Amino acid sequence: MHWLAWHLPPIEATTGPATGSVIGLPPAAQGWWALRFTPRVALVDEALLLEVSGTERLWGGRAALQSLLRDHAPPGPETLEGGSLWASAPTALQALALLRLQRQGRPVPRRLPHDLPVATLSALRPHAQALQQLGCRTWGAVRALPRAGVARRFGAEPLAALDRAWGDAPHGLDWITLPEQFALELELPALAESAPALLWAGQRLLDALQGWLRARHQGVQALELAWRHDLRRIDGVDLPPWQSLTLRTAEPLQGMAHLRRLLAERLAHQRLAAPVSRLALRSLQTAPMPQASADLLPPQPGDAEAGQGEPWHQFVERLSARLGADSLRVPRSQADHRPECMQQWHPALAARAAPPAPAQDCTLAPLLPPWLVRPARPLALRGSRPCLHGQPLRLLDGPQRVETGWWEAAADLNDDESDVQVSAHNGAQDGGSALVRRDYFIAHNVVAGTVWIFRDRATGGWFLQGVYG
Repeated sequence: MHWLAWHLPPIEATTGPATGSVIGLPPAAQGWWALRFTPRVALVDEALLLEVSGTERLWGGRAALQSLLRDHAPPGPETLEGGSLWASAPTALQALALLRLQRQGRPVPRRLPHDLPVATLSALRPHAQALQQLGCRTWGAVRALPRAGVARRFGAEPLAALDRAWGDAPHGLDWITLPEQFALELELPALAESAPALLWAGQRLLDALQGWLRARHQGVQALELAWRHDLRRIDGVDLPPWQSLTLRTAEPLQGMAHLRRLLAERLAHQRLAAPVSRLALRSLQTAPMPQASADLLPPQPGDAEAGQGEPWHQFVERLSARLGADSLRVPRSQADHRPECMQQWHPALAARAAPPAPAQDCTLAPLLPPWLVRPARPLALRGSRPCLHGQPLRLLDGPQRVETGWWEAAADLNDDESDVQVSAHNGAQDGGSALVRRDYFIAHNVVAGTVWIFRDRATGGWFLQGVYG
């Protein structure tokens, strides 16, 4: 396992320029942003702990993930190398201890976790003075003491914490979970008496909303900002407890810059009925946020839009113009029950201009193999059983009867019955579109594996149509 520890900014760390009020988010909401990178996030004392061993590969490795976390962590009063304070270790308590050493500006001990100071483990802090009198200044020294004597004098919790810190015992943590709907309130210690002060206070709520949206891969389309009046009556006029405004966007979004501008415009025309003591923000409507997809082709030198690859439709148009319209083809599904006619290839430009094909309701769909043999391959018979690779096939499922293509076979009124039968036989081999009357089976033998075969009811011949994985 691999743990990362991040020091939470103090809840009352920022003072509003207009009102002097001190505001902050609840600790759990301060960890929502990290759920975008790993689902295992917990609050322990003054730190946010992330277990990333199961997700670091998805973000390009441990170093890449740590770089992303430093870039996306909310700003705090303490920084290290231009980013927030972070520490990493094999267990949660070791990461927390290293984070505390970083905050104190102390070097990392040579042996971990044996040489970590006693005061870096929360369970040992109340007994730090007594342990120093015994000559125990590190985790390893405490762990070397007789367990029975330590338990009698200091209780069982220090020993249990040391076991968790070494990784010898599981560490049960309360993982942070996201609510189904975003709804967060802030209590303002000082009253806000102007719209600009209200906007400044709402910035923390917008940051929390952005973390919630990113963790749930959602974009907001409508939200409500409400504020609670500190007074109930002014000049003999009753005031409503809450006043609010609603914002709506044309498309789902996660970026807060646009919402901040909208709020600024709306609040500039808003008159506060009374000083505000509490602020609330909740989402009214959200939608799944489509993920950005990189272009297939690298950018061309001298492109007007640096860093932009060539769009797919432009690539198709350019390649079709260079090689000919029939040289670049794409498949299109057809509403046909004949396997060889379910898909046809068309020029890419013509396929883009044509309307989409109607959806096909095919009863064969659950039985269709991933690979189709084209043309269908005749099978030899051993008695009445079809054979493949010299071994008889055992029928596992079927028959599934298909009788279709009669409208095309009937188009030629000069064909006699024998011509129709020959056409049906050839249609299975060269993709022709004549009348077919077939019974499909799923079959198996030890040499060929599982295959898809059919018996032509007109001729009695057996054919291999598809192969399963």
